Amino acid sequence: MLRAFFLSVGQLGDPKIIRVFLKSLGVTLVLLALFGVILWYGAQTLVAWMGAGAETGGWVGAATVLLWLGAAFFLFRIIAVAVVGIFGDDVVAAVEAKHYPEALAEARNVPFGRSVAMGLGSAGRLILVNLAVSPLYLLLLITGVGTAILFFIVNGWLLGQDLGEMVAARHVSQKGMKSWRGSTGFQRFALGLAGTALFLVPILNLVAPVLGAAMATHLFHGRRRV
Repeated sequence: MLRAFFLSVGQLGDPKIIRVFLKSLGVTLVLLALFGVILWYGAQTLVAWMGAGAETGGWVGAATVLLWLGAAFFLFRIIAVAVVGIFGDDVVAAVEAKHYPEALAEARNVPFGRSVAMGLGSAGRLILVNLAVSPLYLLLLITGVGTAILFFIVNGWLLGQDLGEMVAARHVSQKGMKSWRGSTGFQRFALGLAGTALFLVPILNLVAPVLGAAMATHLFHGRRRV
């Protein structure tokens, strides 16, 4: 895991990876901004419909901004993972070109439609599973530590699955995916835990999606070489 992390960090200056990073970050920020605009106009429309005064409108505006900031913290990871799922094939190809040229020669490009489906599927699973587990989050909130542990377990499992399959889609047939998933569960879980931790670190969370995709590539091919 450490080898994969340092190799991935060392390649962040690769122009191909920079392009994916800028593209992914740009789309993520635009979607977050769009969400903020919709939230703001929705709140202002509600205030106008209620006929509230300027003071109430000001309080609602301030509450809307705070709500957007809180929501953006959680939505950033969901949107970023979905977006990098769409563009992640370029990151994987860049890592393979530098470190695993023989694997690149055998790889098949993932169709854009499948990339979109994988990215949207990642976002959907993150939302649905976390919503399903939210009662447990609230129940464990009184312990403090318990909520954080459950969050890492749930989201580490989800993220590891998504990042791992992003690479496997280039090299493993549809029939072989089930067997591959069964033999790489622990490795993908460890990758997901590392990626989840990166999303919680300021500055690093911006590059966490492309860094996770690069790490997944090293882990996938490193395991195949053993």
